[in-house]
Order: sequence, then C-alpha cells, then structure tokens
Amino acid sequence: MSEIKVAGDKLKSTLKHLLREGNVRRVIIRNASGRTLLDMPLTAGVAGAVLMPFWIAVAGIVALAKEFTVVIERDPETAVTRTE
Repeated sequence: MSEIKVAGDKLKSTLKHLLREGNVRRVIIRNASGRTLLDMPLTAGVAGAVLMPFWIAVAGIVALAKEFTVVIERDPETAVTRTE
C-alpha cells in the first residue's frame, strides 16, 4: 500500500490519474486527522457509469476538509511499470 497527501482541490484529479493506471484494487480516503472518509474496493476494468457512486462520494467529501491522505492498494499481478 502507498499513501499520498492531497489538497482538497486536487483530490478528484489525483484519483482520476490513479484509476487510469488500471492496477488500483482499493482506495481509502482519510482526512487530516486520520479518520477514514471513504473506503472503496475497485475491480479491474471498472469504468464509466459503474464508478458514478464513487465520484458522488468523492464530491461529497471534498467539502469536508482541505487536506486528505489517499491510501492506494494496488494489484501486484497487474503492476504497471513505466519506461522513460
């Protein structure tokens, strides 16, 4: 698992970027004090309308705080390696 700190106004764009990678199994969003606001398991290949409840929940929690920690659990079998 990995954690990243994200400002409230960057939360949605950060999550979109992570989901495009395709190997995210679970996303946990916590506020600055460490309280879990959203814990959402994701399955490979999820897209479009299936993610609508996820984005509605994200939109709702953005108003709650200015800083978040996003915990990402990745699927090791579908790890993405970047070549530069």
